[in-house]
Amino acid sequence: MSRVTAVAGLVALVLSGCATRSSVREVAADVNVLRSELARLRQAQDALAAQLGDLSSSTKTSGASVDQAQRAVTTVAADMTRVTARLDAAEDAIKQVKESMAAATVAPSAPPLPVPAAVAIPDPSRDNRPGSPESSYAAALASFRAREYGQAILDFIDVVRKHPRHPLAPSAQFWIGEAYYRQHDYRQALTEFQKLLEWDAPNPKVPDALLKAGLCYGNMRDESRALEAWRRVVRKFPDSPAAGEARRLLASARSSTRR
Repeated sequence: MSRVTAVAGLVALVLSGCATRSSVREVAADVNVLRSELARLRQAQDALAAQLGDLSSSTKTSGASVDQAQRAVTTVAADMTRVTARLDAAEDAIKQVKESMAAATVAPSAPPLPVPAAVAIPDPSRDNRPGSPESSYAAALASFRAREYGQAILDFIDVVRKHPRHPLAPSAQFWIGEAYYRQHDYRQALTEFQKLLEWDAPNPKVPDALLKAGLCYGNMRDESRALEAWRRVVRKFPDSPAAGEARRLLASARSSTRR
């Protein structure tokens, strides 16, 4: 029995007066599983989106590789939509169950309510409509890939402004800084990367933002701050890919000093 079927069965039992608290707890446990799955998918989507941005900005990447990464992003987004729909249905069902149980406690002699045939599951396509965080992020990334950096900045700003708590928001903020960096506006790029370092919640883009901040300082001829930024990457995030690049840059700086 799928989780959605189990939820529908639970509602039917409770509304007919036959459900137990253990059955409610069982479906509540399924809700926790769905939440964990959704969190995992969001992390995967964020990682894939970052990978797609890296591929699209590389002159050595083939179009086939970029298309394959884009398909992976689309697939994960579709999976997120399906899990979100199931989670919404399960949470709505549990809410309905609790309300029915409370009503039964207050008025045990009341006649049972009609049993619904099934729990209505939200239409998954509603989360892919224009204006959703995912579609807005994808549009911004497409502009970035096309080197339309001005438009990409506007689109990514829109994602951050409208959806500041969405898992894609930190990545959107990173690409704002990257778009300015590609236009050689290092001062504004630095400002945008520093916003990630001050983000309210932990996010996976901090090591990359520190690395890029160092590059901004380097391009502005502020070598001491550049070196400090790269040392922070190595010190705080030693196992990150950004730390590997920071070590290379630090070694290169030491080599240049000896000459």
